[in-house]
Amino acid sequence: MTTIRIISIIACASLARAGQARQFGVPTEWTWPQFRGAGASGVADGHRTPVAWDAAAGQNIRWKTPIPGLSHASPIVWGDRLFITTAVATGKEPELKIGLYGAGDSADDMVEHAFKVYALDRNTGSMVWERTAHTGVPKVKRHTKATHCNSTPATDGRHVVALFGSEGLYCYDFDGKLLWQKDLGILDVGPYNALELQWGFASSPIIHEGKVIVQADVKKDPFLAALDVESGKELWRVARDDVPGWGTPTAYGQGAEARVLVNGCKHMGGYDLATGKETWRLSGGGGIPVPAPVVSGDLIFLTSNHQPLNPTDPPQPIFAIKTRASGDISTPPGGGLNASVAWLLTQRGSYMQTPLVYQGILYVGKDNGIVAAYDAATGEQKWRERIAESSSAFTASPVAADGKVYYTSESGDVIVLKSGPVFEKLGAGKLGESCLSTPAIARGTLYFHTRANIVAVAESQ
Repeated sequence: MTTIRIISIIACASLARAGQARQFGVPTEWTWPQFRGAGASGVADGHRTPVAWDAAAGQNIRWKTPIPGLSHASPIVWGDRLFITTAVATGKEPELKIGLYGAGDSADDMVEHAFKVYALDRNTGSMVWERTAHTGVPKVKRHTKATHCNSTPATDGRHVVALFGSEGLYCYDFDGKLLWQKDLGILDVGPYNALELQWGFASSPIIHEGKVIVQADVKKDPFLAALDVESGKELWRVARDDVPGWGTPTAYGQGAEARVLVNGCKHMGGYDLATGKETWRLSGGGGIPVPAPVVSGDLIFLTSNHQPLNPTDPPQPIFAIKTRASGDISTPPGGGLNASVAWLLTQRGSYMQTPLVYQGILYVGKDNGIVAAYDAATGEQKWRERIAESSSAFTASPVAADGKVYYTSESGDVIVLKSGPVFEKLGAGKLGESCLSTPAIARGTLYFHTRANIVAVAESQ
């Protein structure tokens, strides 16, 4: 890949975050405003980041702050603030079953919960404010590996938006004042082929150009909606003809070219941010779609793991879609390319993890710890390796900084890889407790939401 191509990819990945940060006078490097950072890119360059740490020993640990409850929300960062959400159960501590298993059971914890938003000082970990958005028994059950607070909050530097599924959408200012709240109804999600199961809502809200975007691929009346971030007023809502899923939307572009991207099974696609009008669509995703779309340069990457509904659709696909796609771009039966699909791989898709594009390489990981690296422009495989023991499970999505790629296992061991076309392990970090949440990165510090804490990891000065 040429140097010009690599520079183009990096510039595109940071464009949205840079524009929003400058609007409110905060340097780009101080922000990680949503799930996987701006545009779900997962990248935060510009500072040195560590290759090893140990939470128990205090090695390269800046601070550690307890967070009560059970939550898979990721931290977000803006300036000197870090925000996190959680659900705190009344009575005994809720159980969380991690590891590699296929059971679809729901957890037995339908008791009163307090759904909370926390603001921490990013530099010290001290509590700035705490708010309880809602108190009550959850309206739907969760999977034994999920929580009642799976969605990551989002911010634009003035507003903090927290989505608690069926318990509602809430917007606060940076001082913790509740600005508005919205009841989105019952957001019940489960596998399409066993609708009696309840696994919990997990799609995260995003904010782009003054609009809060919510994707709700739920069992009944699925939709994609945009709300005004200032007032909570619903600006548009479009119906989604798709099976239940857990994908977070991605927004990119500015002004008339701004788009919302969604993953799906029957309907992956793009929408006009201003109006909600569909711009393109693609069928043939896996039956339980989770990873968020990722934009890099002039390509959009979409992936899923489970078998498609139609047996002639490509199994476990990785799609590279051109950003200029329009109309129905579904591939021919049995797989194949068209004018809008740059390349397609089968039997290589990811289940839980959103893929990562960094320095021209696309990283796609399985929940069993097998990671593959591809040339992002062509789809050519560079390497495919198991990065941890065969018993290790991975749910958190990878992130990257300083020439390094970070993969967090459910047991709290973080594998640090050297970015590039050759597989190389650089080191490992130990969080000392389970972690299923994707970390945030800002100014060389990685922020992990573990089972019971926010842990800030950085090289010792």
